Amino acid sequence: MANLTVSAVLDAAPDRVWADVRDISSHTEWMNDAVAIRFTSPSTEGVGTTFDCDTKVGPIRLTDRMEVTEWVDASTMGVRHVGLVTGTGAFTLTPLPFDRTRFTWAEELEFPWWMGGRLGARMAVPVLSHVWRRSMANLTARFSH
Repeated sequence: MANLTVSAVLDAAPDRVWADVRDISSHTEWMNDAVAIRFTSPSTEGVGTTFDCDTKVGPIRLTDRMEVTEWVDASTMGVRHVGLVTGTGAFTLTPLPFDRTRFTWAEELEFPWWMGGRLGARMAVPVLSHVWRRSMANLTARFSH
């Protein structure tokens, strides 16, 4: 299992950050590994929403199938990965003084055997951490004054 957590402090209150990240289709604008998002459910937000996210990390391309499992406005968006890579993930927004937000992205992922299984997961952690830190920098820039 690959356990990854990245976070950043954003110069916006949680409700403003949530107004941006609740739009799942816009995640391709700031996530370096997300190429395209296609909804597979009638809903595009809230618990039960399902979608496919075409993902690319280096030479590896796959479709990450996800279901939203938790949705708390201005606080938390949780997902379950049900495609080739399985596991859970969450965005958590924590209010900070001066109308700022700590945005935390945490994932627990399991890789299939053909991606190296447990060894592949361990090897993926530094690569994914690097990619996701760049994504967090992109997200931070969306709220720079």
